[in-house]
Amino acid sequence: MNISMNELKAALRRCFEASGYFVGNYEDAANMVLWLEKHGLNGLAELERALPFIRSDSDKPLSSVIYEDSTSAIIDSQGRSALNCIAAAVDLAHAKALEVGIATVTVHNCHNRMFILKALTDCGRRGISVAAYWKNGQSNICEHTAAIKAGERYPDYSEAATCLISPPEDKQALTIICSSRVDLSTTLNHRKTRHISARQIELNKEQSVDQGVNIKPDLWAKINRIGAEVLVENSERSRADAGGR
Repeated sequence: MNISMNELKAALRRCFEASGYFVGNYEDAANMVLWLEKHGLNGLAELERALPFIRSDSDKPLSSVIYEDSTSAIIDSQGRSALNCIAAAVDLAHAKALEVGIATVTVHNCHNRMFILKALTDCGRRGISVAAYWKNGQSNICEHTAAIKAGERYPDYSEAATCLISPPEDKQALTIICSSRVDLSTTLNHRKTRHISARQIELNKEQSVDQGVNIKPDLWAKINRIGAEVLVENSERSRADAGGR
């Protein structure tokens, strides 16, 4: 089925709010899904894999900084989805890079890391070059790299199949590098690499704006079923407020 971007954004905001995401976080999460989808990077498919688990984020401890100095930080995301925590990690790397020129932030125990692309793009548009690197899988892992030049509007994205085995400490980890001095944009050159250029991402957006979003009816129903809880809560709150006057 086909829906508009505005319809999808409103439904996603309700869905994440009902899942216990804080004000601001549920806006970020909705925008991350939309950004991937409208730029041809399968945001709805990523969301479908994450949806059964996002409600448990509210039961987990908040992300914590376990090491920090002027140029780097290590963050434990406590098993949360990137939808719920990664924007803050990129903001931290951005702030450090403004101060010292280049900074590295490593995030551990973070799921759905593909959603970082929206936050990286925002960082690049603010005039800071930024790159992110992560790996998926335990054997024959897939490496992912996304990067944007300072001042550019769209990132490059690459993924590559490898014969590497991921050590336990690398599971669900992601590295962010920001610089106000160095161009960090890069691509992977392994065989079987999938590369989507910044230009292709731009063209994907132009097409999606014209055509809207295709979404599977069952996924659309799930999003709205979760989001309906917010409408019920707001309705009950309104009745309670009216009764109190």
